[in-house]
Amino acid sequence: MILVSGAAGMVGRALLGELADREVMATDLRAEGIPEGVRFERMDVTSGDPARVIAALRPEVVVHLASIVTPPPGMGREAAFAVDVTGTRNVLDACLRNGVRRLVVTSSGAAYGYHADNPVPLRESDPCRGNPEFAYADHKRQVEEMLAEARLSAPQLEQVVLRVGTVLGAGTENQITALFRKPRLLAIRGSDSPFVFIWTRDLARILRRAATDGPAGIFNVAGDGAMSVEDLARALGKGVVRLPARALKVALGVAHPLGLSQYGPEQVRFLQYRPVLANDALKTVFGYVPELTSAEVFDLWRREAGL
Repeated sequence: MILVSGAAGMVGRALLGELADREVMATDLRAEGIPEGVRFERMDVTSGDPARVIAALRPEVVVHLASIVTPPPGMGREAAFAVDVTGTRNVLDACLRNGVRRLVVTSSGAAYGYHADNPVPLRESDPCRGNPEFAYADHKRQVEEMLAEARLSAPQLEQVVLRVGTVLGAGTENQITALFRKPRLLAIRGSDSPFVFIWTRDLARILRRAATDGPAGIFNVAGDGAMSVEDLARALGKGVVRLPARALKVALGVAHPLGLSQYGPEQVRFLQYRPVLANDALKTVFGYVPELTSAEVFDLWRREAGL
């Protein structure tokens, strides 16, 4: 049996479609969005549910997708930490206690952090430094450290850790796609602000392989190539507003507390030093070549979004 946490999300639903021929248990807070005919068990990863559910079902493989990528309005950092970090700890501990053979975790390219001295491209051997001021990156760094400790102390639990780039597919809407919908794209003066994308369907197929016959290990997940802000603007037929980093930090520092912007000054690093992920290991070691390049993924999303 393959147990999937966070199965009601966009990636979870796509994965369930790829696992239609397998025995699967979908888990989430709600069954809304779970395809008809798929077994479902409610599981709140922040509670004792993982211990109870995994002990009862004894899955061979757990695919842990539950995390907070785009916090809903009103969600504070403590609540996001409870899902991202405490929730992963609860799932990991339950896997160790109940003899799960393999744990598949979706980490993120954000785990490397947004730093001026990041190598281009980043490889799996580069350190995960996160950013304390950027909750998602900081949480993913902590999750990666937790998993690294488990690989040393409990090598019997196979791990597949996927450091995923920006996921795009039909209907994707989040903080990042909101940037693409602006009348003009925002960029930091002196930075290409590159994006690497992975198609939702490619990611679902990668997760299927990770949960079935793929090798254990750590793999960056991105389509070939990267797109600069200029590339994105050309594809959208829009202009680019380039601002000095210091001026933008000051402006967001004033606007965010007043409710005039959903972004705070920490977002400047997000635009300035975006991680570019090398996907060589994904293709040569893991054995999956993404069907769509970063540019093709973005074009698919753009057309589906009517832009």
